[in-house]
Amino acid sequence: MTLSVIFDNFFKSGGGLQILARWGHVLAGIAWIGLLYFFNFVQTPAYAELSPQARNEAFDKITWRALWWFRWAAMATFLLGLLMFGIYSSDSGDVNYGDPTHAIGASILTGMLFGITMLANVWLVIWPNQQIVIGSVRQQLAGGEADPRQPGAAKKGARASRTNTFFSITMLWFMVFTSHFSLNYGTGDLSNVAIYWVLVLALWAFVEGSALGLIGGLDSAFNKFVFDDHKKTIIYGFVYWAVIFFVGWEILLKNV
Repeated sequence: MTLSVIFDNFFKSGGGLQILARWGHVLAGIAWIGLLYFFNFVQTPAYAELSPQARNEAFDKITWRALWWFRWAAMATFLLGLLMFGIYSSDSGDVNYGDPTHAIGASILTGMLFGITMLANVWLVIWPNQQIVIGSVRQQLAGGEADPRQPGAAKKGARASRTNTFFSITMLWFMVFTSHFSLNYGTGDLSNVAIYWVLVLALWAFVEGSALGLIGGLDSAFNKFVFDDHKKTIIYGFVYWAVIFFVGWEILLKNV
């Protein structure tokens, strides 16, 4: 009788390391996306109703702590997901998780595209700009002047945060869809896969480029319409998902 089942084939696909990585990936992901939604759905509208002094106190005592958990939860989600992907890709039998022309590969790589972009936004845009904002807030609480960079940094961070909220709807769909439904679209090579990737990459590049101010600036018509109101961010995040899924999978990626 085996006493340590979880250690049997520990490093193989379906083994103990994979399930532990999946468990940790889900736990970290809950923390990351939960805090992302807290920032966008609760903190931002609530802080808008506070007095400047109260808002500064909240940034100093609440936002600073939340950002620590936020960025490290994002990193843990990424690293554990990468570990899972490596196990699957190296020992997955006939299914190649790294093949963008296969149903599972196309699905998980689509989810990873958005997930890695969201991670980059956290560490390279949101966190550096929030450091400027909170540093400025602390200067004011100490009786000093605000950092003149604060308004611009706040907008850059806010745009990236709303973009992550927008992307999260599509990202989470493909993370779940991969192992639970994608094989209904066939186990062989997919048709029109090149067109699918052109569609996905074009839509991804437009939204991310807009959020970074590379397309029309930070106050472009798209940014103001979709990202200024968190309710619109949610609504159009679902529209974005629908275009990628229904056009991409229901029309383009059905086997012929």
